Amino acid sequence: MTHIWVRAEQRPNEDRVGLTPEGARALIDRGFRLTVEDSRTRAILIDGYREAGAEIAAEGSWPDAPRDAIIFGLKELPEDGTPLPHRHIMFGHAYKGQHSGKALLRRFREGGGTLYDLEYLTDEDGRRVAAFGYWAGFAGAAVTLMAWAAQQSGGICGPVSAYPDKDALVDALGTQLDGTGRDLPAAIVIGALGRVGTGAADLCELLGVAVTRWDMAETTHGGPFPEILDHEVFLNCIFARPGTPVFVPESALSEPRRLTAIGDVACDPDSDYNPIPVYDRATSWQAPALRVHDAPPLDVMAIDNLPSLLPRESSEDYAAQLLPSLLTLDRLDAGVWARAKGHFDQHVKEV
Repeated sequence: MTHIWVRAEQRPNEDRVGLTPEGARALIDRGFRLTVEDSRTRAILIDGYREAGAEIAAEGSWPDAPRDAIIFGLKELPEDGTPLPHRHIMFGHAYKGQHSGKALLRRFREGGGTLYDLEYLTDEDGRRVAAFGYWAGFAGAAVTLMAWAAQQSGGICGPVSAYPDKDALVDALGTQLDGTGRDLPAAIVIGALGRVGTGAADLCELLGVAVTRWDMAETTHGGPFPEILDHEVFLNCIFARPGTPVFVPESALSEPRRLTAIGDVACDPDSDYNPIPVYDRATSWQAPALRVHDAPPLDVMAIDNLPSLLPRESSEDYAAQLLPSLLTLDRLDAGVWARAKGHFDQHVKEV
């Protein structure tokens, strides 16, 4: 019997989960053994999983799970350097030159475990079977506009926290923008045809922010892109990879520009392919904006778990997309799981 162990997220400000109680019931009905860790912060309460028939374990007890259990979480594990003997399903952020990812892969190699990276669960045509992208774009655009609004009074964006739903977020941000007494900024979204870019553009349009939508056709020439500097807000929704052009070079800091707020929703500052090299580290919920230039100001928003600002909506959406693949976890040697393991096998040999 395949045993799935849903761990509690251990990262601060991470309230999402990749499985709902309805999904838990579907897995149990299919014959899976399911354990769900308790959590003080998860957006979906433990009672629903208990009622669905899941076994309940203590928060953070996954290292002591049976060796054959498949550990399922979303964000990164504690960076304590310990070997990883289990099979893990999570976002590893380890295959695109990220320096922390190399350390993670070494832990898997030393422990004999396997990473099934959620970003690399793809169908036969190479399309991801599940993604948080829409809500990342939606929340990322919101926090970037918060950063722009804070600039209008000479400040920098303060701490952010989760919202009960998207309407609450839109209402709060609308009030903040109205309070600036300024005309709304113009925004440009790169990657506008994808899920991330669609979410970013939708948030802007809900608030009346004019949006220029760019995708591959507009960026294929490789730059430079002076049009970006002609917008007050730039939202990058394209993940870094080999061949990704530089959208905002360091020289832009001292050039004439209207641009004062960048939202790097893709958030790959430590990648070798970072398309926005004016900054070098992710931002946080406590300090959402990093000021990289003072006069005129330029702030970068680069929070790397943006969908958790809307944890329940993003969890329910993602879990519904992922469930059909979870229901095939008893066939790890085929389909999405075999393809994901192929990526792991390739990259773990290189560290």
